[in-house]
Amino acid sequence: METSHLPSQTALTAAAARAAHLIVDDEPAIFADDLATALLGERADEFIGYHRAHGTHLVLSSARAQVVCRSRFTEAHLAACVRDGTTQYVILGAGLDSFAYRTDPARGGPARVFEVDHRGTQDWKREHLAAAGIPVPGSVSFVAMDFERDSLAGRLGQAGFDPSRPALVSWLGVTMYLTQAAISQTLAEIGGFAPGTQLVTDYMLPAGLRDETGQTYADLVAPAAAERGEPWLTFLAPGDMSALLEGHRFGAVEHVRQRDSIPAALWDRTDSLRPADLSVLARATIPRPV
Repeated sequence: METSHLPSQTALTAAAARAAHLIVDDEPAIFADDLATALLGERADEFIGYHRAHGTHLVLSSARAQVVCRSRFTEAHLAACVRDGTTQYVILGAGLDSFAYRTDPARGGPARVFEVDHRGTQDWKREHLAAAGIPVPGSVSFVAMDFERDSLAGRLGQAGFDPSRPALVSWLGVTMYLTQAAISQTLAEIGGFAPGTQLVTDYMLPAGLRDETGQTYADLVAPAAAERGEPWLTFLAPGDMSALLEGHRFGAVEHVRQRDSIPAALWDRTDSLRPADLSVLARATIPRPV
């Protein structure tokens, strides 16, 4: 379980997957996060070492593929949103995400970035940013929140978020750890944001919709996640996720399999990265008035 000044295990493993992708996988790189190692701090050798020693194991290669594909997809979509005038980016369950420290408004980033997560993860991140000499841009706000208890709109408002202006909200690697009631509550709050607001999230497929790789990963990882106090709680079919989103003001929902989340040429690989059907990305927009 997470305690003060300690990040969640999922935050550490996701950062390790991004860091290790540039070390153990072949070109072409799917996603380049050159700050992930620094954010792991003293745990970097330990976590990246697993990938160095056992990088071709299905669990580790699948974890890398899952993390780098969703990151590339989301940041590519964010760039398009910023070109269209979006100025606010909300990262729910930000963990050790490094976007805000790799990009700034002067180089085409959004004017404001709101990182939402548990305080322990945020404290770790801020300490390791400082230790690595990585400045926190003035455009970044840390928003401490417990998704099962706190009001997202309230916490964001206290941090300066403008609910009258559209935003892109990313919510990656989180929904499977929440109850469906908590997911619905968060979607209800995002659904109250300004028309034109977009959401990119991912969700875990139920067993019957996974492929062989996805099911094997789940069989191996789910029990370990439960043992460390982070059990997978919610699984959704695409129709279920569409119903949740459409029930909270979102328009038509696009569901994107891992295979289709990046350019097809990037799957022409000589390493162990392969697409799997385990989690799916969903993209939806709060419609503007006609």
